[in-house]
Amino acid sequence: MISNAPWRRRQLLALMGAAAAPAFAQFRVEVSGVGLTQLPIAVAHFRGEGDSPQKIAAIVQADLERSGQFRAIDPAGATLDESSRPDMTPWRQKGADSLAAGSVSRLADGRYDVRFRLWDVVRAQEAGVLGLVVTAGDLRLAAHRIADFIYEKLTGDKGVFSTRIAYVTKAGPKFNLWVADADGENAQSALASNEPIISPSWSPNGTQVAYVSFESRKPVIYVHEVYGGKRRLIANFRGSNSAPAWSPDGRTLAVTLSRDGGSQLYTIDAGGGEPRRLTQSASIDTEPVYSPDGRNIYFVSDRGGAPQIYRMSSTGGNPERVTFTGSYNISPAISPDGRWLAYISRINGVFKLQVMELGGGAVTTLTDTTADESPSFSPNGKLIVYATRQNGREALMTTTLDGKIKARLAGQGGDIREPDWGPFQK
Repeated sequence: MISNAPWRRRQLLALMGAAAAPAFAQFRVEVSGVGLTQLPIAVAHFRGEGDSPQKIAAIVQADLERSGQFRAIDPAGATLDESSRPDMTPWRQKGADSLAAGSVSRLADGRYDVRFRLWDVVRAQEAGVLGLVVTAGDLRLAAHRIADFIYEKLTGDKGVFSTRIAYVTKAGPKFNLWVADADGENAQSALASNEPIISPSWSPNGTQVAYVSFESRKPVIYVHEVYGGKRRLIANFRGSNSAPAWSPDGRTLAVTLSRDGGSQLYTIDAGGGEPRRLTQSASIDTEPVYSPDGRNIYFVSDRGGAPQIYRMSSTGGNPERVTFTGSYNISPAISPDGRWLAYISRINGVFKLQVMELGGGAVTTLTDTTADESPSFSPNGKLIVYATRQNGREALMTTTLDGKIKARLAGQGGDIREPDWGPFQK
C-alpha cells in the first residue's frame, strides 16, 4: 500500500500534528561553496546609502554571490558614486574585473533616486548605467534590478533577482502562504489559515498563484490574485482536488482529482469548469507539470509498483517512464529551456535533490541533506530553490545546477515548505 507513503505528503499535511516554532518571513542569506569559474566584481558602497532604509550595495553583492557566477572583491570601505571616474589601478590590484558604483538620495516627495554605473576594470571603460526612482518600499527591488542589470551585462543571461518566490509556513496551528523577493526578504502574506495550505504554483504571467486549501476539511484548489487579493474556486469535486500546475499559456491547469475513484490527472480551464480526464489507470497519478512548450506533462505514478516520473502528451495518451535511477522518484520540475528535470529521490532511506539531463539521462545528486522537497527552477534556469532540513531546522535553499554553490534562506525558526519560483516580471 502506498496511500500513506511520504510522496503523498502534500495531501496528508492536515494529519501532521508536529509542533513548529514560530515562522519568520525575513531570511538571512548564507552562501556556501566555490564555483570553478566566477567573475570577480567589487561593489562599492553607494554614496548616500547611510541615510537610506536599505543598503543597496550589500543587497546587490548578496544577489550576485548567491547566483554562483560571481566572486565578491572586498571594496575595503570605499564609497563611490556613478558620476566620478574611479582610478582603476587599485581595483585591478585587488583582482576585480568589474566595479559597481552608485548613489541613493531622497527626493522632496519622499521617493528615492537610485543611480548606478558599471565599470569594466580591465578595459578601464564604462559598461553600463541605470537610474531608478522608487518609493522607500521598493528600494530592495531597485537593488535587485541593479543586480539583474549586472548579471545580464556580464553573463549574457537574464538575472532573476527581481523575481519572486511563493512558499508556505506553519507556525503552531496557523498556515501562511507568502510571496517574497527571490532572496526570501520582503515577504508579504497572501493567505493565512488555520487549515493547511499546500502546492503553490505561479501563473506564467506572475499575477496569480494556484494553491490547495484544506479550509473545507478537504483539499480544494483555488487561484489567488497576487495584487488584488481576490481568489476564485477552481476545483471542489468529490474526493481530493490537488497538485495544480499551469500550462505555459496560462489558460489551463493540470490537476489531480479523485472524483472518479483513485487519484488521476485532469485538465481544467483556469477559470474553472468541467475537467477533462487525461489518465485512465488503477494507479495513483499525481504531481503534474507541463513542459515549457506545453506539449507534454510530466507526472508521478506508481503504475510500475513504486513512485516514478513519467511523461505523456498534454492531451493524454500512453505515458513513457522517464526516471530509472532509483526506486522512488517524485516531485518533478522542468527547467525553462526543457533541458533539465529536477526531482526528489529516496536514496538509502533519505530524500535528496537530483537533476537529470533529459537528453542523455545522466543524473546528478545535488545535496548532502536528507529531507529535500519541492524543487523549482528559477526563470532563467540557472538555479533551483527547494525546501529541506539543515542542522535540525526547516529551510529554503537555492543551488546551482552543478550543486557547487548553495545559499540558505534561513528563518530564525519555523516550518518552511513548498517553494515555487515565479516567472520574470513583465
